[in-house]
Amino acid sequence: MSGIFIRFIRRLIISIQEILPKRVLSKLVQKIAESETRIVKNTLIKLAIAYFKININEAISPNISSYKTFNHFFTRQLRDGVRPIDERQNSVCSPADGTITQFGAINSTEIMQAKNINYSLKKLTQDTDMTNRYINGNFFTIYLSPKDYHRVHIPFKAKIVSHHFVPGELYSVNKNSVDYISEIYNKNERLICEFISKDLGYFSVIFIGAFLVSGIETVWKCHHDYEKTKGRRIDLSGTQMEFEKGEELGTFKYGSTIILLFQNNKIAPLEKFHSSGNNIQVGKRITTTIDSTSV
Repeated sequence: MSGIFIRFIRRLIISIQEILPKRVLSKLVQKIAESETRIVKNTLIKLAIAYFKININEAISPNISSYKTFNHFFTRQLRDGVRPIDERQNSVCSPADGTITQFGAINSTEIMQAKNINYSLKKLTQDTDMTNRYINGNFFTIYLSPKDYHRVHIPFKAKIVSHHFVPGELYSVNKNSVDYISEIYNKNERLICEFISKDLGYFSVIFIGAFLVSGIETVWKCHHDYEKTKGRRIDLSGTQMEFEKGEELGTFKYGSTIILLFQNNKIAPLEKFHSSGNNIQVGKRITTTIDSTSV
């Protein structure tokens, strides 16, 4: 198959996405995924396990009948010890299971989306002060496919500073979309969670919504609560809410993307640990604080 034909097909898929009623379809799929009808949810779970090759034996309950809905299965908890957390003091851990699609330095206020495609840090954060904190910092982009574990954990011990739900589109964030749709992460709805730590300073964990993924929840708020405050940064520093490294932050209902932002001169050179395309799991070291590159 020629390269020209492949590019044509990819662009055709993108064009179809443009005209699809993405939010309506996402809500319809979510309604089905929340069905408690036994034959519906069990059939969906069996199909997902077979098609995506999901290792159900990692789950607390490998019995599909124990899940009330497909979403309950998709956001399943794992058994203790299945995702050990790197306990070395200066290790920064992966917040999710998935694939590291991009990582590296933030070029002033530009972040790499794909080869020859960058996107704006300012548009991503929707906040001038926050943008200024991450100028020339570092980032990770981690894609969660439907087969991956869908709970998100904090990469380092820290206190929460704020969250900000930014409404937007629901484009698919698979490789084809990321390679062809400019500023895709800035177009999609997202939840920006910022934290502060003694060793890392400020850092952010950003949940990117996607096609069929209009449900992002955290341990402190559900998706419907975010809808009420959309477009506004909510200061949470007064809550003194603190998370230990590896503690759960929230869930995705299907698959999507996590973006991590770090300030300049806070973490070790990333090439020491990774190359793009690496698969990663929750709790695995993805980098270290700046003074521990030899650890």
